[in-house]
Amino acid sequence: MSEQTTIKNYMTPQGYARLKAELLQLLDVERPEVVSIVSWAAKNGDRSENGDYLYGKKRLREIDRRTRFLSKALGSAVVVDPAAQNHNDQVFFGATVTYWREAEQVEETISIVGRDEIDTDRNYVSWMSPIARALLKKREGDEVRLQTPKGVEIIEIVKVVYKELN
Repeated sequence: MSEQTTIKNYMTPQGYARLKAELLQLLDVERPEVVSIVSWAAKNGDRSENGDYLYGKKRLREIDRRTRFLSKALGSAVVVDPAAQNHNDQVFFGATVTYWREAEQVEETISIVGRDEIDTDRNYVSWMSPIARALLKKREGDEVRLQTPKGVEIIEIVKVVYKELN
């Protein structure tokens, strides 16, 4: 059994909608446009030096690869709505967690999302990441031991919120 079939692909409703919109954009808009360009370019003769043809074929492969990835991700998705969470003070999938890092004397906030929704610019981390695994099932006020490359770090959960993620 492969790893992808054993690990659930949890996803927020917003993440699912984003991936589905991307898949539909690729299938309904981009791929037909590129197929049209490749078809036109193929009629122009020598394909070995035909930039439109060569680039178009390359782009089609990229689109098809991304389409397969998105189809698999959406097909195995388990959509979990953070807003429906009943344990508002405990960390589960979809939580936005604010914690205090004792070593750096700084407060940080992350949102725990699916592996296909990771976005470091928005502090979205996978539920399978070390920080998320350390925080899962903990509550506001708990101190958590986090194993880092520099050693064990103690972090304290300041706030747990469940909100709609953009």
